[in-house]
This record gives sequence, structure tokens and C-alpha cells, in this order.
Amino acid sequence: MRDVLDDLVGWWQAGETVGMGTVVATWRSAPRPAGASMLVGPDGTAVGSVSGGCVEGAVYEEAKDVVETGVPTLERYGVSDDDAFAVGLTCGGILDVFVEPVSRESFPELGQIAESVGRHEPVAVVTVVRGPEDRIGRRLVLWPDRSSGTLGLQRLDDAVADDARGMLAAGRTGTLTYGHDGERRGDELTLFVSSFAPPARMVVFGAIDFAAAVARVGAFLGYRVTVCDARPVFATARRFPDAHEVVVEWPHRYLQGEVDAGRIDERTVLCVLTHDPKFDVPLLEVALRLPVAYVGAMGSRRTHDERLDRLREAGLAEDELARLSSPIGLDLGARTPEETAVSIAAEVIAGRWGGTGERLTGTEGPIHRTAER
Repeated sequence: MRDVLDDLVGWWQAGETVGMGTVVATWRSAPRPAGASMLVGPDGTAVGSVSGGCVEGAVYEEAKDVVETGVPTLERYGVSDDDAFAVGLTCGGILDVFVEPVSRESFPELGQIAESVGRHEPVAVVTVVRGPEDRIGRRLVLWPDRSSGTLGLQRLDDAVADDARGMLAAGRTGTLTYGHDGERRGDELTLFVSSFAPPARMVVFGAIDFAAAVARVGAFLGYRVTVCDARPVFATARRFPDAHEVVVEWPHRYLQGEVDAGRIDERTVLCVLTHDPKFDVPLLEVALRLPVAYVGAMGSRRTHDERLDRLREAGLAEDELARLSSPIGLDLGARTPEETAVSIAAEVIAGRWGGTGERLTGTEGPIHRTAER
């Protein structure tokens, strides 16, 4: 919903009813992930996408129907459809799309959700997408410290709140199943959890020309980018216009302070570009002991070997050292800062989704993996 939120809120504030289709589950090579949404406005305008073009026509018609009837529906699209090229996924994937009417009456919390998203405040929206007719479309909105709405039963609300807040903390969007009364082993109810977590962080250490390119690519990928260096003459906002913040501090002190403040999580990416032992060894002592998504360090193979020796002397274990991606990036033959930044970004993406880094033309099996990090 994040990509279409501004349009949705605009119509919602005007008192209009909008048809919204949301991808709630995917299998195989589905082109859009869970959470991708498409709107059909009161004037017939289509906004957003659920499949990159494959089934938008069918979802458009469903969205118009649910606005007329007021009854939400869960639709499945895939190559098994009778007319796959007309309303199916020619890529071979399968996706479930929940189509519902959205208005001030059906979704009174939407304004609060939009405000939270704008403030980067975590919020999760839980919707019943499969189950008894009187439950479908019911919603529970969860913040870390409060909630709004109900799924119809307090016991169910309590169970879902615990599980969905866990997904929110990890920035995960997906489905949960329960019994009618909130039993976690049941499957009579399918709930879709849409997590609006703050953007994942990328912290780039070392205010060098490569860092400017990495900051640019990181921001493009949706990370909140921080550049940190102990040297004030180099760590300036003017040199790093694409970074969300530039910090002058010793790298290891800054990282430990962010950890202590709770601002580093399992989605965080750490790129160590200092390649200077007095900076990167104490920094990596902290970084490699954190449950973050990625730790990469720049340097030649000789620098890497010497760095490992220093880290061993500092007491790091072999399993901790194994988490270090160094030399940083994938082997793309990169030369320039921009090419190197693409190489680093490619390794981050591969690590997140379980990619191999090989050319797709030489691989077999599904293109889209489901690994989450």
C-alpha cells in the first residue's frame, strides 16, 4: 500500500470509496511481492500494480465490483487459469489478490496509518482475507504501543497482536493462519499482515569517493543511508548529498551508540570502506558480533588477510569472521566508484534473497527466491 498511499488517502479524505487490490501471497515467479497494491478510483483511474501488467485488467474489474457490492473477495491468478494470457501470469507464477472497498466507513484508521508512515513510525495492518463471511475484511491496526480495531474476538486479537508485532519488528509482510478462536495451530482464518516498518538502514563508514556512490545506490534501493567518518574535513553533507545524514564520529563509537539506542536491527547493512586498521578493526569488532543483514569491508586481498589476523588477535571467533564479506562486493569487474557501488549493492541484494550472483542465463529454476534476511 505504501506506493499508492498518497492517492488512497486523497480519495479517502474526500469521502470517496476506492477499490483496492493487494497481493497477499505469491508462489514461484510472481512478478510483484506481497503488499503490492492497485487502486481503482471513483473516476475509474487505475493507480499502482499487482503484477506488472499480467492481471491488472481482471483486478480492475474486481475492484469496480467490490465498490458496487461492498463485499471483499480473495482471487487467485496463475497459469492454471482457462485464459492465462488474458487474465493469468504468463511468467508461471501464482498470486492471491485480496480486493476490497476502502472508505472512511470501512477503514477509519487510514488517516492515522498515513500519519505514522509519514513520521517513520512502525505500524502494521492486519486484515482477515479468508474465513467466515462475517470475518472477511475485518482489520486490526497495530503500533508498538497501541492498537485499533478488532478481528472479532479478543483472544484472536491478542494472539495476532503478538505475532504481527514480531513481523513488524522484522519489517516482514505476509500471511498468518489461525483457528476461529485464535488457535495458532488452526487454519480456518488467513490474515494478511502489511508491515509499514521504517526504512532499513545502510551505514557507510569512510568518507571517500566510493562512499558517495554507495550512498547514492543505497538511497535508490530504499535504505536510510548514514555516512560516518571521524574526519570532519571529509564528512560533510556537501560531499554526500544522497545520504540522509552525515556523522562525524569514530566509527566504532558511533555504531555502538546506535546499537545501544536500538537503532540497528537485523535488516541493517554495514559497509566499511575505511580500509585503515585504526578505523576498521575496532569497528568490525563491534559489527561482526551484531545480528545484522550484511557486513562488508573494502580492501585488497592482502588488506583482507591482514585485517583477519588483527581481528583474530582481538578475540573474534572464526564463525564471526565468516560473516564478513571482504573484499566487498560481487565480481563484476568494477573499476569506478559507481561500478563498485553497483557491485556492493548486488551482493547485498543477493544476500537478502538468497541469490547466487551468477548470470540468470546460466541458471535453472525459479528466478525469484523467497529467502528473507
